[in-house]
Amino acid sequence: MRSGAKVAVIGGAFVLVAGGVGYGAYSMLGDTGGGDGGTRSASASSKVKTGPPSAEEIVETSKGFLDAWAAGDATAASLLTNNEAGAEPVLASYGEDARIGEVKITPGPAVGTKVPYTVKATVSYEGKSKPLSYASELTVVRGLTTGKALVDWDPTVVHPQLTEGATLRTGESSTPTIEAVDRDGKVLTKEKYPSLGPILDTLREKYGASAGGSPGIETWIEPADETQPDVNLLTLAKGRPGKVQTTIDAGAQAAAERAVKKYPEASVVAVKPSTGAIRAVANNPATGFNAAMQGKQAPGSTLKIVTAALLLEKGLVTANGAAECPEDVLYQGRSFHNLEHFSLPDGSTFTQSFAKSCNTAFIKLIDDTKDDAALAKEARDVFGIGLDWKTGVVTTDGSVPEETGGVAAAQYIGQGTVQMNALNMASITATARTGTFRQPVIVPQSLDNRTLATASRSLSPSVTQQLTTMMRATAAWGTGADAMASVGGDKGAKTGSAEVDGQETSNSWFTGFSNDLAAAAVVQTGGHGGDAAGPVVAEVLKAGG
Repeated sequence: MRSGAKVAVIGGAFVLVAGGVGYGAYSMLGDTGGGDGGTRSASASSKVKTGPPSAEEIVETSKGFLDAWAAGDATAASLLTNNEAGAEPVLASYGEDARIGEVKITPGPAVGTKVPYTVKATVSYEGKSKPLSYASELTVVRGLTTGKALVDWDPTVVHPQLTEGATLRTGESSTPTIEAVDRDGKVLTKEKYPSLGPILDTLREKYGASAGGSPGIETWIEPADETQPDVNLLTLAKGRPGKVQTTIDAGAQAAAERAVKKYPEASVVAVKPSTGAIRAVANNPATGFNAAMQGKQAPGSTLKIVTAALLLEKGLVTANGAAECPEDVLYQGRSFHNLEHFSLPDGSTFTQSFAKSCNTAFIKLIDDTKDDAALAKEARDVFGIGLDWKTGVVTTDGSVPEETGGVAAAQYIGQGTVQMNALNMASITATARTGTFRQPVIVPQSLDNRTLATASRSLSPSVTQQLTTMMRATAAWGTGADAMASVGGDKGAKTGSAEVDGQETSNSWFTGFSNDLAAAAVVQTGGHGGDAAGPVVAEVLKAGG
């Protein structure tokens, strides 16, 4: 979609009067010369206003800006911002590149210094026209040097999805549209499944040209970063879409969309352990950054799945063998403790420590591994973390850096420098379920014959059996029991709470499996893993797929 040509501004422009822009035309405030760096008139008061803009200034400045913008006068509108140089080309491209005219902007009541508004306009291109409407907001600030009330410039003022350096365009798309379908051939749309919007845009950019479709006429946002997909805003004339098969399951995707909406910031991914097929991806908020697949955060105790696998492989523990779980433990000068300083009685098994999420039981065994980098190697060599995954869309594939001392100890319980997202943790659970890493994919490998990542080895049948036994215990009577109570089938789980610096409430993590489906979720500031992320995972697992 990067082929739109420039034409003249659509929509009438107000007349400039001698000596500057007419005050009456756009209700402009202050001196001649605009923006924060404008030159003050010699006759103007030498005293520059300070403090927040008054209610009257907010109304007049926002009205002047919106009127000039609606009239197609990018110069006059940019003079009422605190960044003339940045604002003018974006405002000019609204008519020139995006072909947007007949603009009517209706402001709402100001909320403090913010003014919300709705935009209704018409997009026209080669005899084809279509209405465009959306809502956005602006903020009025005090110019630092001029003291004038000015619109605080940001591209989102023009459109809420417009980012720095991006351009609005209208024209014939360079990439044909696609009709993405789920594993059973059901059509997937961003209207029905909002979280798939960024993914569908990426799939179109990547596979549209080879999917057999023909281009249409569209209005889109062209990102500054050419590796990112265009964002379609309006279709004036449909092309012929090419069909792209995905691994998504429509039922699981619908359940994931419902589940994440219960929290302001939440992500979930579901993966089929036997194949690596991604069955669902959902985020709230649904648009913008795909946190479920590209996020990077400490996953808390959900990473104990990897730590447990390491300790089992080295023969330092067995699922039914005894494991100490004191209230706290000191490792190389750094103190670690369990939640609310709980402990387990002498003779408790490693399964009990895993199911109750005992931190100290894991950290006490670090020295016995005789290798500070052991966890990083386990994550990479068995679970495929940090390898170059080729899912079909952009992903962040997890990171467990090689560390020493107290930082390495923190990694054993999913803190410190460990970075994961819901996709990574769902994949880790899928690997634990079968013993073999199968790189997650959202489109079949056969679509483009891309090379998938492979781990260097699998877990032994004995370690796999013990690991899944401990996860089953967590779901049956451990920290994941309440969340997994409504989930049927052969099921297992692991909870996690990740403490983030400066955050009063920890992030809630949860991962689990039911039969041949694994899922993981994170809820920002959700608290204990079973409280927030657990129900999200449970809802997706119950939908199957």
